[in-house]
Amino acid sequence: MCGWAYLPRLIDKVRLHLAGKLHSDYQANFGKGFDGLWLERAGLTLEQFVDVVRGTITDGQVADWVAKNVRKTEAEKRAHAERLFGSPPPDDTAAQERLKMRKEQAGIAHREDIKTFVDVIDADEKRL
Repeated sequence: MCGWAYLPRLIDKVRLHLAGKLHSDYQANFGKGFDGLWLERAGLTLEQFVDVVRGTITDGQVADWVAKNVRKTEAEKRAHAERLFGSPPPDDTAAQERLKMRKEQAGIAHREDIKTFVDVIDADEKRL
């Protein structure tokens, strides 16, 4: 959506949050983690983005707002996607420990094919 790999998921989370239906598993990290990574790259606060989503009816309207107001190059968007899909890097010991913990929490510690946080999300949501 607008060249942003994470934007559709964040819009969904914000809409669920606004409706009071964001699952409790996601509430503690709302606006942090991958949400925060996208917000930081876009140059927005969580509150600003929530206001944008609140003021729209469709995801297309949010995408139009982002295209108009978040001016980033395709290279910057690609760098964001690479960071997102490559997290955690193999040399980040603390993040690797967090990945191990997330795998254990999700009951997939035995899965050697799960190497990133995106993989954990996909496995937890039954896409992997």
